Amino acid sequence: MAEKTSIALRNLFFYQVFVRQFSETHDFHGLIKQLDRLKSLNIDVIQLLPIHPIGQLKRKGTVGSPYSISDYYEINPDLGTLDDFTLLLAESHKRGMKVIIDIVFNHTSHDAKYTKTHPHWYYHKADGSFANRVGDWWDIIDFNFENNEALEKELINVLIYWTKIGVDGFRCDVAPLLPLRFWKKARQELETVNPNLIYVSESVHLSFIKYLRDLAYDAFSDSEIFQVFDVCYDYDIFDDFQNYFQGKGKLKTWITSLIRQESSYPKNYVKLRYLENHDMERLAKYLKTDSQLRTVNAMLFFLKGIPFIYNGQECGAHNRPDLFEIDEIDWQDYNRAGIVDIIKKVGALRKQWEFVNWKMEINQYNSDTMEIKYTNKTKTIVGIFNLGAKPRPTKLQYAGINQITGEPIKRGTQVISEPIIVVI
Repeated sequence: MAEKTSIALRNLFFYQVFVRQFSETHDFHGLIKQLDRLKSLNIDVIQLLPIHPIGQLKRKGTVGSPYSISDYYEINPDLGTLDDFTLLLAESHKRGMKVIIDIVFNHTSHDAKYTKTHPHWYYHKADGSFANRVGDWWDIIDFNFENNEALEKELINVLIYWTKIGVDGFRCDVAPLLPLRFWKKARQELETVNPNLIYVSESVHLSFIKYLRDLAYDAFSDSEIFQVFDVCYDYDIFDDFQNYFQGKGKLKTWITSLIRQESSYPKNYVKLRYLENHDMERLAKYLKTDSQLRTVNAMLFFLKGIPFIYNGQECGAHNRPDLFEIDEIDWQDYNRAGIVDIIKKVGALRKQWEFVNWKMEINQYNSDTMEIKYTNKTKTIVGIFNLGAKPRPTKLQYAGINQITGEPIKRGTQVISEPIIVVI
């Protein structure tokens, strides 16, 4: 954890945008037209998937993965121009929203400019051809950071360039696969350009860390990556979350993992809390009811950390946008499941009280129902969430007004299916 990381970051709301799939124009202008809508969701930070040109050689699909980058200094012409991007920054800032970009420094496309100017910066196979460390990522090739100060200097220059353009931070793709010394050096140099940048690390699943270590490669745990980064993804426990909803595990396992984080990480740790992102299936694809969708989205805003929404999540989209093709999000029937209303309502309550930095307690009522409670010297705020597909009789210990519906809540056993928030 960076020593200067403020727990105030937990009060921010993130929204991830896949620009290609976000609008019918598939570009920055399509996103700019929707900024007011994002602001209405109480969004503070827009996190963009990579915005750079995509390689042609060994491209996956028709338009390719945005994570197979050919030039870090350029804008993908399919998304617009540099002027279009700076307009997006200006319009976002005008509305009080920050923009962070996705930085992919583990690898490039096979035809990236560095393959011609600095081919020795990469891993190579025995026959001299370029290589990567993960077999199924065949559209990219990996940098070799061993004894490679020139590479590190160049990548830091890339970060400085975009910082001067006006971005507000960086989401660093598979950051645990790169040397910590590089990230420390990069952050130190960027402090002199903009000391207020937000640094987000995409962490990786525990099984992937072990896989890479078994191959004798470095792969850092969240505890290690927190030495540098302000915010870290939640992959260390996300399998427990998914296993419960997919019927492969128990709710108690995920709750235990959430509580364990409180003692495993520094006091000022900040986790990115998400239900879905570009790398995983839509939540709506494996949840059974709209009430589940509403409840889980409400619960998201009660987790200690930064609530993270992936574009389309708010309308209960089932289809995960394809990384390699044009696959526009279907925005019809925008508030079909009432998720937009939940995000606005619970998000506003969280903004009003900023309770996630109070004392937290998590309790389980039954196999599907959990309570997340925050307490300070004068108030207690309780969220009660039946995450299952069916209404459950639940013995409530609190009386008051449900802050979501305005309806009275009484102590005693009640059958609940929708989220309940009570201020005591």
